Amino acid sequence: MINKLLFIIWNPDLEAFHIGPMAFRWYSLCWLVGLLLAYLVVKKLYKEQQIKDELFDPLFVYCFLGILIGARLGHCIFYQPDYFLTSWKGFIEMLLPIHIDQVGDWHMTGYQGLASHGGTLGLIIALLLYCHNTGVGLWRVLDNIAIATGSTACFIRLGNLMNSEIIGKVTDVPWAFVFQRVDMMPRHPGQLYEAIAYALLFILMLFIYRKKPQYVGTGFYFGLCLFYIFTFRFFIEYTKEVQEAFEAALPIDMGQILSLPFVIVGAWYMIKGIQKAKKL
Repeated sequence: MINKLLFIIWNPDLEAFHIGPMAFRWYSLCWLVGLLLAYLVVKKLYKEQQIKDELFDPLFVYCFLGILIGARLGHCIFYQPDYFLTSWKGFIEMLLPIHIDQVGDWHMTGYQGLASHGGTLGLIIALLLYCHNTGVGLWRVLDNIAIATGSTACFIRLGNLMNSEIIGKVTDVPWAFVFQRVDMMPRHPGQLYEAIAYALLFILMLFIYRKKPQYVGTGFYFGLCLFYIFTFRFFIEYTKEVQEAFEAALPIDMGQILSLPFVIVGAWYMIKGIQKAKKL
């Protein structure tokens, strides 16, 4: 029997509020708040760097679609290919925010399953298209987005916490969460660990930017963002339960496997960015 005085009992409502028949889930709201914060930060950075307003306006659309599509496809392809890629029902659910029941009726559920690795790739592809279509320098855009990324990543993980998903392993630490929708075992709040880490990344990025604004456009901030996030992701995976059964047979889980290339690429661009800045 668990002593409830020792741990945090966690079972929030999935829905924040209703407007008529439409329900707004905490997870969706966290995504929107995170994206809004990034929007405001990058808008301010564009203004400080005297980039025309009309070049900023389409950026949010590119980022929103890139992150959402990439995160959704990343989860379906890397974590549940046996469900989403083996039947027409799964394929439809991969593309549309619905669930099709056994009798063929569909229900609006929102996108249940988004992967940060896929979201990162989707964002990069979207930014490549944005730069191609607007003529804004790629590295300037990537660095500005990187400075704001921590705010969005923080709120996405808070959304995971509200959903009681991506749970940690059983533990006896005094700050353990008992996720009642999962089981009655005290577990690491891995989502909260990540949210705090990403909030600190956001603060770190702003601090370095104020000291080294000339680094924008070199790829340094882009590299730092990748290196920080995915290094932390690699080690935080040790406190989290595997998301899919096949991961139990792997020496490291899928999240760690997918993190390693990002860590290497991030370190490379940090070094190259510093070298470029010294030549300016």
